[in-house]
Amino acid sequence: MTDYPPVETLPIPTVPPGYMKDSKGRLVPEQLVRPLDALMDQTVEKLIGYAEDISAQIGRFRGHSFDDVASFMQLAADQYGASIGGAKGNVTLTSYDGCRKVQIQVADHLTFGAELQVAKSLIDECIVEWSDGVRAEIRALVEHAFRVDKQGQVSRDAVLALRRVDIDDDRWRRAMDAITDSIRVVGSKSYIRFYRRADPQAKWEPITVDLAAA
Repeated sequence: MTDYPPVETLPIPTVPPGYMKDSKGRLVPEQLVRPLDALMDQTVEKLIGYAEDISAQIGRFRGHSFDDVASFMQLAADQYGASIGGAKGNVTLTSYDGCRKVQIQVADHLTFGAELQVAKSLIDECIVEWSDGVRAEIRALVEHAFRVDKQGQVSRDAVLALRRVDIDDDRWRRAMDAITDSIRVVGSKSYIRFYRRADPQAKWEPITVDLAAA
């Protein structure tokens, strides 16, 4: 086996006592830094420290939560020979008193294939032929569905909403089939949510873990 020399690591640059480093990487003596800038720096550093700690705790809590639910589901399956949960891995666990519950939901990330352009061509033919006969809301729905955003993407929900419009036209039905065939599942993400309520007849209230929604 060939012995390779150890990889040299660059030392982490440190700020010497009595100095502060500015946004251009220059060392500035503390006495030359405006008091308000120094106070803002201290405030940011303190809050970022708290935020990083909380973020790490939430990450660990999320992982442990999924593990605990998975362990319970495996135990239930082993004991009763059946799995708990719905399609795609969705599952809801409820406390014995019916006042607390944990939900895991799996959301698919969808994109559209080339068939979507076929669907748009068929729909355009329908719109042109129907002309003034088409309802304004249908025309608006179609325009919204195929409007692209800044990233050049169409609205997934708007495109899928077209399939709920029942129109007795062969081209429209073929267009809806093309939309269905164009759907590609490119991945999925699991979400875990927590709820509580005062009694079994009350409305479920989410337990906020998201800082932005707290």
